Amino acid sequence: MTALCVAAATEAAAQAPPQDSIVLNQQLQLGDVFSHQTINVVDAQDQVTAQTSARGNTASGAVEGGAIMVRSDQDMRGDATARTDAVLSGDTHGEVNVTTQAGGNDLAVSAYDADLSADATQINSGGLVSAISEVGDSAARLHAGGNVAASAISNAVALYGEGSLLEGDIDQSNAATVRSFSRIRSQYIPAEAAATAETIGNAVAATSGQTSGQDLAIVQSSTGEFLEADASASAGNAWDLAARARATANQAVLHNEGGSVVAASVQNNTSFVRASALTSAYDYGRAESYARGAANELSVGNNDIYVEIDNSQFNSGGVDVSATFSGTNGYDAYIGADAVGNAVTGYACADCEGYLEATNVQTNNGDVAARATSTVAGSGRSVIAGANAVGNSATFYVSGPSH
Repeated sequence: MTALCVAAATEAAAQAPPQDSIVLNQQLQLGDVFSHQTINVVDAQDQVTAQTSARGNTASGAVEGGAIMVRSDQDMRGDATARTDAVLSGDTHGEVNVTTQAGGNDLAVSAYDADLSADATQINSGGLVSAISEVGDSAARLHAGGNVAASAISNAVALYGEGSLLEGDIDQSNAATVRSFSRIRSQYIPAEAAATAETIGNAVAATSGQTSGQDLAIVQSSTGEFLEADASASAGNAWDLAARARATANQAVLHNEGGSVVAASVQNNTSFVRASALTSAYDYGRAESYARGAANELSVGNNDIYVEIDNSQFNSGGVDVSATFSGTNGYDAYIGADAVGNAVTGYACADCEGYLEATNVQTNNGDVAARATSTVAGSGRSVIAGANAVGNSATFYVSGPSH
């Protein structure tokens, strides 16, 4: 009789569906985290590639089938700094790719044909999050061009789903100074080259498709002294040269396909936000200098029927954006500076007979400035420039996927 009971219990357990997966994550970083890489190269015959990163707390995971519940608390109290210095002398014949990343707290979770429930809290009370990339020198000749990037993000949450429901609460708080700096210096670049700098205080990205849905509540607060992104690209002779800088205090981007999206968001910023891009070349073919700065940004989109947005944004920090180009002789120059205090965008699919319901409250009490400066000392074919500053921006629309 006992043997029969044991056999029956074993068979029942084998047939019972598995319980939901549960992840309980608690991370506390008290000290500083830093990384530094230095490269000295003369007459490189092939590519030059370097990656440098420093992060305080990171957590990641994925689930396929069933469901997962994630409870994550990440607390960063030290500095996170990363730096890459690449001195390239003479002729570099291969492409140059340098990426430097610094972060305080980072959480990434993916779900495939499963339900994902996330309750995430991220706090960065450290002093500094900094990423710096510097490449070349005044005599460097970069024959294949390249990309030089620096990214500093204090708190980041990334959710991804396929055939899944993403739901939960995300609470992010940044009190650190966050800055990124990227620079290219060269004598000659007969190819495409770009220096990019990205700075974000709090970032949330949720992407889902293949009949998925989202139901998320997001709270973001940035109280650090300032957030700064600075990109600089200079050359004596450049064929296609660009500097691009982007700084945002609070950012949330949600995109879904095949289901409904319900989003409640509260963003509050008191930090000073600055983005600066500088491009200079004596002789140039195409040159670009672009900078964008925002205190609070929310984007919610669904290529399906239903979108519901409850948005509140408050900004009392200043936003200062500048884009500068300086050249002597060349062809086409593009200069753009965009600055915004609060921005929200919501959209649904018209071809799906989409429905959008939005409640929006935006209050901006900070100065917002955008400046575009261009100087051509000799001759040039065209200069296309724009500077746009907006206190509060709200855009809601229902349209087809191609529009």
